[in-house]
Amino acid sequence: MQRPPKKFVPTPFEYHQEIELEVQSLTNLGAGVGRINGWVVFVPFALPGETVKARVFRNDKNCSHADLIEVLVPSPDRIEPGCELFGTCGGCQYQHLSYEKQLAWKTRQVGELMKHMAGIEFPVNDCLSSEQTWNYRSKITPHFEKPRGGGEIGPIGFLAFGRRSQLIDVPQCPIAMESINAALPEIREKTRANSARYKRGATILLRATDGRIETNPKATAVERVGDLTFQFLAGDFFQNNPFILPAFTGYAATKASEAGAKYLVDAYCGSGLFALTLAKNFEKVAGVEVSETSCEWARKNAKANGIANAEFLTASAEAIFEKIDFPAQETTVLIDPPRKGSTPEFLEQLIRFGPSRVVYISCNPATQVRDLKQLSEGGYQLSDVQPFDLFPHTRHLECVMTLEKR
Repeated sequence: MQRPPKKFVPTPFEYHQEIELEVQSLTNLGAGVGRINGWVVFVPFALPGETVKARVFRNDKNCSHADLIEVLVPSPDRIEPGCELFGTCGGCQYQHLSYEKQLAWKTRQVGELMKHMAGIEFPVNDCLSSEQTWNYRSKITPHFEKPRGGGEIGPIGFLAFGRRSQLIDVPQCPIAMESINAALPEIREKTRANSARYKRGATILLRATDGRIETNPKATAVERVGDLTFQFLAGDFFQNNPFILPAFTGYAATKASEAGAKYLVDAYCGSGLFALTLAKNFEKVAGVEVSETSCEWARKNAKANGIANAEFLTASAEAIFEKIDFPAQETTVLIDPPRKGSTPEFLEQLIRFGPSRVVYISCNPATQVRDLKQLSEGGYQLSDVQPFDLFPHTRHLECVMTLEKR
C-alpha cells in the first residue's frame, strides 16, 4: 500500500483503503455522497442510485473523501461523456449524467442550500436551460505554465480535476463555441512557436465576438442580446452563454416589474446588461457601479441602442445609493454581484434604502443564500426562486431570487 501523506488521519479508513458504498445524493460541487455505518463519504463522478468501489485518500473530522475506482451498479441516468478528457480536466462535473437529471439536481440543490444555510423552505422552480447545451461558451481562457528549460511550453489547457496547479492539455473543448474550437489549434501553435516571449506562465483569451475570435483583452468585443447590442472590453466580464441571455434577462425583467414598480436600480451594473435590457419596463433606470470604466461602457451602450431613460452613476461601495433619488416604495433594486456575493455593508445600505422589491441574481447560490438570510432578517421575504442553467455539464448555475418588502 502507498505510504500515506504526513498529515493523513488513519480513521475511520486507512490510506487508499478500498470501500464499497451506495450513493444517495450529489453535493453542490458535483460529488456523489454515500454513507458507511452513518459515516459520510464523498466520491466525485459517482451518481445517486449507484453502488461503487472507491479508494479513500482523506479522512476529515466528520467525513471521508475517496476516488471512484469502479461503478458496480450503474445509475440508469449515467451516460457516455461528450468529452474524452472528462474526469481528468476539472472544467466539467456532470457530463456523465443525463441532461434532464442535471437540471433536476441543480433545482434540488438550490432548495437544499436555502434549507440548510438559511433555515428557509421555499418551492424552487424547475431549472431552465437554453436549447444549446454544447458549444455554448463564448469565452474560454486556457493557461500554460512557465516554459521549460529548453524554452518549450507544456500543456495548454485547464486545471486537472482535484489539483491546484497541474494543467491538462486541452486541444478542443466541447462546451466552447464551434468558432473557438476552430481557431484553437492555430492559436495554440502560435503560442508554442513564440515560447521565447514568455518568462512565466500565461493565460490565453479566446472570445467569440462579431464573427471573429478575439485574443486581445483590451480590444472591443460585441454581444447581441435580443434587439440590443453591447460593447465591452474582450477581457472583461460578460455572461458567457449568449444563447440563454434573452430568456434570462427577460425573466429578470418580468420579476422586476410585475408589481408595478416605476423605477429600477441596477446596483452592480457593469457594462449595462440588465439595466438596458430591462429599461423598456420602467420610467427610469439607474445603473450604479464602483468602476468608472464599466460605467462609461454602459453609457456608450445606452446611447448606441437609443435608450434615453437610463443613467449610469459611479459610486463608492460605501455609498452605493447616495445619488439615487427614486422613491423607494416605487423602486426595484436588481443586484448581480460576483461569486463572493454582496458584503454585509452593501446589504445594510440596501435594506436602509428600502425598495419595494429586490431581484437578486447570482452565479453562486451558496453566497446568495447566505445574503438571503440577512435580507430576510432585514424585512424582505421570498416570492420566487428560479435557477437558470447557463453552464450545462458543469456544477455551475445562475439563480434569480425575487424578494418583496414585508
